[in-house]
Amino acid sequence: MSYKAPLKDMLFDIQHLANIDQVAQIPGFEEAGFDTAQAVLEECAKFNEGVLSPLNREGDINPSSLKAGVVTTTPGFKDAFKQYAEGGWQGLQHPTDFGGQGLPKTIGAACGEMLNSANMSFALCPLLSDGAIEALLTAGSDELKAVYLEKLVSGQWTGTMNLTEPQAGSDLAMVRSRAEPQPDGTYKVFGTKIFITYGEHDMAENIVHLVLARVSGAPEGVKGISLFVVPKFMVGKDGKLGARNDVHCVSIEHKMGIKASPTAVLQYGDNGGAIGYIVGEENRGLEYMFIMMNSARYAVGVQGIAIAEMAYQKAVTFAKDRVQSRPVDGSIKASAPIIHHPDVKRMLMTMRAYTEGCRGMASVAAAAYDASHHHPDAEVRKQNQAFYEFMVPLVKGYSTEMSLEVTSLGVQVHGGMGFIEETGAAQYYRDAKILTIYEGTTAIQANDLVGRKTSRDGGQTAKAIAGQIQATEAALNKQGSADAVAVAKRLKAAREAFVDVVDFVAGNTKASPNAVFAGSVPYLMLAGNLVAGWQMARALLVAQEQLAKGVDADFMKAKITTARFYADHLLTKAPGMRDSIVEGADCVTALALEAF
Repeated sequence: MSYKAPLKDMLFDIQHLANIDQVAQIPGFEEAGFDTAQAVLEECAKFNEGVLSPLNREGDINPSSLKAGVVTTTPGFKDAFKQYAEGGWQGLQHPTDFGGQGLPKTIGAACGEMLNSANMSFALCPLLSDGAIEALLTAGSDELKAVYLEKLVSGQWTGTMNLTEPQAGSDLAMVRSRAEPQPDGTYKVFGTKIFITYGEHDMAENIVHLVLARVSGAPEGVKGISLFVVPKFMVGKDGKLGARNDVHCVSIEHKMGIKASPTAVLQYGDNGGAIGYIVGEENRGLEYMFIMMNSARYAVGVQGIAIAEMAYQKAVTFAKDRVQSRPVDGSIKASAPIIHHPDVKRMLMTMRAYTEGCRGMASVAAAAYDASHHHPDAEVRKQNQAFYEFMVPLVKGYSTEMSLEVTSLGVQVHGGMGFIEETGAAQYYRDAKILTIYEGTTAIQANDLVGRKTSRDGGQTAKAIAGQIQATEAALNKQGSADAVAVAKRLKAAREAFVDVVDFVAGNTKASPNAVFAGSVPYLMLAGNLVAGWQMARALLVAQEQLAKGVDADFMKAKITTARFYADHLLTKAPGMRDSIVEGADCVTALALEAF
């Protein structure tokens, strides 16, 4: 089955939830209104449906391979990447100063979803380049920008991020890679980095590694980490590629999913030291790397939505074709396609509601990012920055955990056929699992939500969002239809549960940290569920308004039904989650360690 981009739903979110025409009033984005969004998304859909989607299955059965230090990607990937770069897709939301198109994230995020639905293993390469570009734009010297940015933005070169080492996973204080200053201002980098996505490949002529390492004599812990650009091939003053740098791929991993994406072990400095260039100042590397991390965390959340969309499409196609058993209501006297069975409908509606809710949340977050970076009013920038930063762990954590449930349901809809690799449903399930792990596990996103995003300001940002949700409840009740009033009731109960948890977290993080962090992931899931449900409620209001005008009746009716399902079946989980967080902390840590 090939991918079909959900353009109608994406454009609905961009227009009505993210308010693209408001984004287009920001200086620099004047040409990026709804018409531009529609034209870009339609063109993006053609590329992903026609070029990348047909390569997805091939990548799973014929993954990247390593021989004598050279990684060869899946047949077709190299040519597809050439087309991707030539189409200008890598530079879509990067500055025009470096050859990008300068479009807002509100448009770029939707294109990112299509890319990942069509072929997630392929999409990881441009995702990492995006992060490298962001880091260099923010912290790179003019000289580094001049040498590397245009080539990265064009897709002529690709980028990586090198954090993890055999002994240092999420605990970056344990990074041991070292950098020795040289008289000419460069550094020699030594060490081993693992889990480096597209750390070696044959799709671009150069790879720009952004590497965390310690300068000799630096302080211990995270305060002593610096960030370096280490190119695969040295770059001459004329911009031409020179000798191979002292960085080599010694192995690639054999993985559960995303098999076409080469995950490399890179060795730096076996032959005298890899030449590196400091990004920004010494000992501020973690701060700069977090620019990449936050860019990547949002993008990984979008990957969750993307893989969920693909699993849903495949499950619907199968459910319409697979004939098994008579419907329980006797409406058909013979065996019928399984989509007639209520439990299959429940599974499909769950998949659909989760995916649409998270898409709405990600779209609104992207618009806040655009305003936080580009709006002329400092106060508007500040408010949107706070909102976006609160959204990042929700988009990353909730959307990726959601994708596991949705892809698992996709296998379940297929029944025994789903367990057979040839049907393709299992690939989405396997591919989705990495999303809850990389760029920080769900627990790390939850720690961020508790510490930086909730406790630090005493829950003010969280409660400001709750205030906006309350306004949506009032609008639903004012609208007055049976669906609107029912959704308002569920939204109110979920919001009240959320506020209770925010008070518990803000009031106990210092006094009872174990009690708070015992419920940190459930808090993240409650918050994500609420915000995605809020977007579905907003969508219901728009859909009812559009339906009254006679606009696209079938789509609007489906949106209303999906929003109602989300409220009745997913938002209803929130009060129970509140109870487990606020009242259930003690039993999480009560069992003696030796009893495990």
